[in-house]
Amino acid sequence: MKVVFIEWESFGKEDVKKAFFAEGHDLVLFPVSVDEDLDKPSALKERLPSLLHQEAPDVVFSINYFPAVSSICNEERVRYISWIYDAPYVRLYSQTVMNPCNIVYVFDKELCMEFRNAGVNTVHYLPLAVDTDRLDTLLASAEPSGFKYDISFVGSFYVEKNDYFTQMADALSDFAKGYLDAVISAQIKIQGYDFVEDVLGPVIDDLYKAFPLDPDPNGMESKEYLYAQYVINRRITALERIDLLNAIAKRHSVDIFTYIKDFTMPNVCNHGRVDYFSEMPKVFRQSRIDLNISRRGIKSGIPLRAFDIMGSGGFLLSNFQAELLDFFIPDEDFVYYESKEDMLQKIDYYLRHEAERQEIARNGHDKVAERHTYRHRIREIFS
Repeated sequence: MKVVFIEWESFGKEDVKKAFFAEGHDLVLFPVSVDEDLDKPSALKERLPSLLHQEAPDVVFSINYFPAVSSICNEERVRYISWIYDAPYVRLYSQTVMNPCNIVYVFDKELCMEFRNAGVNTVHYLPLAVDTDRLDTLLASAEPSGFKYDISFVGSFYVEKNDYFTQMADALSDFAKGYLDAVISAQIKIQGYDFVEDVLGPVIDDLYKAFPLDPDPNGMESKEYLYAQYVINRRITALERIDLLNAIAKRHSVDIFTYIKDFTMPNVCNHGRVDYFSEMPKVFRQSRIDLNISRRGIKSGIPLRAFDIMGSGGFLLSNFQAELLDFFIPDEDFVYYESKEDMLQKIDYYLRHEAERQEIARNGHDKVAERHTYRHRIREIFS
C-alpha cells in the first residue's frame, strides 16, 4: 500500500517507518511540527490536500491522533489510521474522532471499550510494540557490558514548579481540599483500577473556580476528565513514584533518569535525561531491576516503558496492569507487585536470585521479539 506518513518528533517514529518499509509498503513522508501544523488546521490545509492529490495514497498514518488531519482526510475521502501511545490524550475526545475515514488505535483496552460503549466505532484496540532487532543490534555493540545499576527508573516525577495541582490547591476551599486528600489517599493504595474521574462530581465546581480548565468546544471530554487526568492523576503519580523510590532507597542504591536535573532524593543518583532511541535501551539492559510505575490514568493497558524494558532484555518489575496478563506470564516473563511492601520483598528476592532474574528477563525479551514488534503491529493494522 501507499502510505502518507505524518512525521513528527514522536517516540518510535524511526522504528515504525522501518516496519512499514520492511512489510513492503510505499511510504511518503510528510514532516510536520505539532505546534505549528498539527494543532492549526489552516496550516495543514495549505499543504496536505495537495500532497494527497499528487500521491493518491491508500491511507494516511500518524503516531497519535490529530483532528486536523482527520478533517482533511474526511474531506478528501482518504482513510486515516492513527495509533496513540500517549495517555492521557485529550485529542482523542475531539468530535472528529467519529469521522468515517478514521481507524484510531489505542493501547488501553478499557479505554477502547469506553468509546465503543458510547457508540464510537472508529476506536480500536492495539497494544504498543518495540523493534527488538534494532535493540539487539544496538545492545550487542554497547560497552561496557554487564550490569551498572541495581535498580533503575526512567521517567518523569511531575515535580515542576507551579504545576497545575499546586496552583489549584492554593485556591481551594477547605472542604474541597479535604475531599481531594481523601480521593488521592484512597486511589494511591489501589493498583489496576482508576476511579478519580468518577468521583469528582461533588467538588468539580470548586475545582473550576480555583483553577479553570475548559473542555474544547469541539470536544467530547468532560471537566471531570480534564481535572482527573491532567491535574489529580498527575499528582498521584508524582506522590507514588517518590514514595516508592524513597522506600527502595532505604535498602538499596537507586539510579533514576529524568529530565529534571536538580531533582534529588537520599541514596538516589539522578543521571538526568537519556535519549529514548540510543541511550535508554542500554540503561534497561545494564540494570538488574527495571521499574515500571505506570502513570495513573492508564486504565488497563501496557505502557510503552514496559515493552521498552522487555524488548531491551531488561528485567521488568511493574505495578499491576491487567493487560500484561493477557500477553505475558507473571514470574516467567516479568514480575508485578501489588503494594509497596510486595515490591520491596520482590526487589530483595530478585537481587539475591541472579539466575532466576536473568531467565525471566530473557523470557520477556523473547516473547516480545516473537509477538510484539512493530512489524507484527503493522501486519495487524493492514490485515
